[in-house]
Amino acid sequence: MKLGAFFFGGVEMTDAGAGAPNPMDRRFDNKACWDATLKYIDAAVDAERLGFDSFWTTEHHFQYEGYEVIPNGILVSAWIAARTQHLRLGSMFNVVPQWNPLRLAEDFSTLHNLSGGRGILGVGRGTVPRELLHLNPDRVSVGSADNPDQAADDASNREWFEEAMEIVRRALNQESFRFEGKHFQIPVPGIPDRGTTVSELTLVPRPLYPFEIWQAVTSPPTIEYVPKVDHGAVFWNQHPMFIKRMWDRYGELHEQHHAQTLASGDKRMLVVSVRIEDTHEEAMRTARNGHDEFWKFLGPYGWSRGYMGADGKPSAPGLIPTLEESMKQQTILCGTAEEVAAGVQSFRDLLGVEHLTLFPHLIGDPYTKAVEQMERFMGDVLPLVG
Repeated sequence: MKLGAFFFGGVEMTDAGAGAPNPMDRRFDNKACWDATLKYIDAAVDAERLGFDSFWTTEHHFQYEGYEVIPNGILVSAWIAARTQHLRLGSMFNVVPQWNPLRLAEDFSTLHNLSGGRGILGVGRGTVPRELLHLNPDRVSVGSADNPDQAADDASNREWFEEAMEIVRRALNQESFRFEGKHFQIPVPGIPDRGTTVSELTLVPRPLYPFEIWQAVTSPPTIEYVPKVDHGAVFWNQHPMFIKRMWDRYGELHEQHHAQTLASGDKRMLVVSVRIEDTHEEAMRTARNGHDEFWKFLGPYGWSRGYMGADGKPSAPGLIPTLEESMKQQTILCGTAEEVAAGVQSFRDLLGVEHLTLFPHLIGDPYTKAVEQMERFMGDVLPLVG
């Protein structure tokens, strides 16, 4: 398996857990946020030392409450690349509607070339309106196909994203390119330049090495799009049977669009939270506060729609699951090394997972705990997985 580690890049907290304080009542100062950034970078260096194949950053903005304080994963990854030799570096995810697509392509190419071809372009449509509405020039926000009152936001976001990604792919892959769509016209018509008008653009630099694009997949419309454009698919925080349905659909559609039969683990990635301790009880004790803080953060954004209800259908938006419920849904593997290994093996048996990324840093935990979890996985869990 190709093993990755994914961190939100949050501030260490002494009061993580269910209940008070309300997330928006916290306000971490600039020093605390920067301290988290430095520890985050050190954890990436530890990931290489431990033998991980990849390290995944985040891109989030304006979060004074301290959940995710890395605004530019590409820039931070360039610094990590200078401190490592083999680790591949991606973002989960660059939120494309928060970028000019040409700048995203330029910045990724620069990271990829500086690192000797170790960049991975991770892309997504966004989660937090506070970020999107202040960074998208067309006032595109983020919605959910599962929430009828947000359907218009979801549709406009998806349309803008898909145009932007077409520009990114052309810019990265073609010597020169043009694009005309609803939201973008490249080049802008009529620009004078040295006695003529600009008729096409060339990205400088472009990648010198082969590269991969991976995209978050949480909904039926996205699983129809991702294999069509040959992005890898990233699945997280969903019931295994929901993942299985989309995992297989990806393979079917990829074969239809590209006349290529994929192995069961090709171009699909599973992300799973882990907590490994000497006993089952200790794992639950040390995971509970970070798990509960995670859901205090992301529950209001509809993330629990990946959980399966008693009727076998997605849970209603707004569910705030307990740790016990998340363990039952298998979105966190929590227990002894043997129990976590059994959970990984069940995913391999169900899906044929070959790209597995761990989420070892529960919200609020010390970074030393996350490094310990990576060490435990590599030393105690992985040898038990067939």
